[in-house]
Amino acid sequence: MGLIHIELFATLDLVGQAPGGPDEDPVGFPFGGWQAPLLDEVAGAQVGAAYEGTDALLLGRRTYDIFAAYWPYQEGGEDNEIATLFNSVPKYVASRGRPNLSWAGSTQLGPDLAGAVREIRDRHEHVKVVGSLNLVQTLLREKLFDRLDLWVHPIVLGVGKKVFDGGAVPTNVTLLEPPVANPKGTVYLRYGLADGTPGTGDMSAPDRGAGRDD
Repeated sequence: MGLIHIELFATLDLVGQAPGGPDEDPVGFPFGGWQAPLLDEVAGAQVGAAYEGTDALLLGRRTYDIFAAYWPYQEGGEDNEIATLFNSVPKYVASRGRPNLSWAGSTQLGPDLAGAVREIRDRHEHVKVVGSLNLVQTLLREKLFDRLDLWVHPIVLGVGKKVFDGGAVPTNVTLLEPPVANPKGTVYLRYGLADGTPGTGDMSAPDRGAGRDD
């Protein structure tokens, strides 16, 4: 069985909407492209490393349309490595409509999204979910993810769709490696899905200060 990796760029208040440009979500969201001023070489290298070994993409309809209009034309350019990867692997699209699947290697998933994702995970080793916030809510709700890569950027927007926007259920995750802060203040966090649900405790318990000598 393979792994489902969720790759997300978010603000400090965990808004994940339209990080790449003003045309991604032009209606009702005034901060499209909020990520661009915060990019640096460190973040670029992290993103590139995160996609190593990818053998399938799992995308929501809006993200698919954005990618299909861009990546097929980027081979040989500055983003050649990622473009070549994205253009060569299968693309699975979650949509209730009738998307134009013009990008080579694209397949629309059926109405049983959870079942389709499980089949994809059995078929591939490393499936990447990029953006696609509506799809991410389903994956979070069904716990149909294995890894969560989150780049938290040092801005607060106060508006927009959030990473955990109606799909989250009580879930444990584990930090897979130490967080890394980039020169412009973005923090890269890598989590893995863990067993069980969050526990609780009592901060007023007598032993909560064990080990203190004051």
